[in-house]
Amino acid sequence: MSDIAKRNAAREALKLVEDGMVLGLGTGSTAKHFVDGVGELIAKGWKLSGAPTSIQTEKQAVACGIPLVDLDDVDVIHLTIDGADEFDPDMNLIKGGGAALLREKIIADYSERMVVITDASKQVETLGAFPLPVEVNPFGMALTRKRISHALEMLGMKDISIKQRANGDGSALFTDGGHHIYDLHCGQILDVASLATMLDQIPGVVEHGLFVGLADAVIIGNETGTQTLIR
Repeated sequence: MSDIAKRNAAREALKLVEDGMVLGLGTGSTAKHFVDGVGELIAKGWKLSGAPTSIQTEKQAVACGIPLVDLDDVDVIHLTIDGADEFDPDMNLIKGGGAALLREKIIADYSERMVVITDASKQVETLGAFPLPVEVNPFGMALTRKRISHALEMLGMKDISIKQRANGDGSALFTDGGHHIYDLHCGQILDVASLATMLDQIPGVVEHGLFVGLADAVIIGNETGTQTLIR
């Protein structure tokens, strides 16, 4: 996805912002442009505040002069704008490539509306080509991995590679919440809802990157403009 396409998607999403909104601020290279745009609106005098989905986005928001809300006190998040690693025709998503899936889902679920900004390369008929992130508690990780593998087998998903995500230097990756991530190399996820439900039932799974029924629209950026899909 070119930077021009990312900017176009973010700029289109900014048209949805209204003065006085509390905004969910996504994580990633495309969402970064949206956060910059929110900062520009505030500089013009708009009264906006934000709920960042990661420490990375929080730092950017502060640098942009965006007031942050306390999630323990906020009554509503009017609109969340975030990216996605894949989306299907039903606007089910795979998210978590940036390791922020837990906070992203908390914010998206609490929002009145979630809009995804992305490009056409993320549009697929069936989710699964992008590895599915599963955030897990460090305690009993091997047991959790066995439970995940068993769940996949029960859904007929055999020979799935499960890899613990690492940093660039090979050290174990920790999320903002202090957890690890297993990436499930599924190839295809034919029953998204069932897999999401089964992963939800595994105690060691903190969260997974299947966002089912959370996205209300997808703005697809390209070199010349955007296309908007509505669920």
